[in-house]
Amino acid sequence: MGIKRNRIVVKVGTSTLTNELGNSNLRTMEQLAMTLADIQNMGNELVLVSSGAIAVGANKMHLPERPREMRMKQAAAAVGQCENMFLYDKFFGYYNKTVAQILLNAEDIAQEVKKENLANTFEALLEQKIIPIVNENDSVSYTEIESEDKLFGDNDMLSAVVAVLCRADKLIILSDIEGFYDKDPRLFKDAKLISRIENIDASTYELAGGAGSRRGTGGMRTKLQAAELAMSQGIDTIVTNGKNPEALYDIVGGKKVGTLFVAKR
Repeated sequence: MGIKRNRIVVKVGTSTLTNELGNSNLRTMEQLAMTLADIQNMGNELVLVSSGAIAVGANKMHLPERPREMRMKQAAAAVGQCENMFLYDKFFGYYNKTVAQILLNAEDIAQEVKKENLANTFEALLEQKIIPIVNENDSVSYTEIESEDKLFGDNDMLSAVVAVLCRADKLIILSDIEGFYDKDPRLFKDAKLISRIENIDASTYELAGGAGSRRGTGGMRTKLQAAELAMSQGIDTIVTNGKNPEALYDIVGGKKVGTLFVAKR
């Protein structure tokens, strides 16, 4: 394939990790673990930013719907994070990979000392060929859950912040659609995929629309915000469908997949 070895941050959302019943999508999680393990075997360094804790936790707690009360959201996050890490450890372990859990709050990025320590932790883990799995610390952080204008936006923005922190070469955001379209493909059959975007401006945001799937909280707007941050720091960003994790092979091989947001050089 002529694969270029890179440091890659991959973000996977709730809609990819769960099915329509709210259960963990075991097939997709195992495919993702196998693909990422194989890509690491090719010499790449990987960081996985994973959503899904609240949705998975709510299902495991047998709640009839996604909780609305703060204490129940945080309880669900605590249960779901445990379940997700158990599955990741199990699936990556099949392929002889070690994973680590990193839970972040906005303060961890805002405070310079914490930010530096965090960057050093990532470096130490990657040096040891360990795959860090990152999520917002929803069980103790209430501001991100409640805010209408989230700093991390269902981990889309968090993935860009992590990519910058780790000095990544590439950010890959796995969504529930193929990429960025000129209109919402769920509503318009004639929507066209935009395969390459070199500049994000007001007109780009106008195309982004509103919220995403009902199981997650992020929409295309938060992905644009993440891409804009990563691009400004010299990091190529790709948005594509997470239901086919093997598309990651094509991405690291330089093929056209989804929408590429071209980094500022």
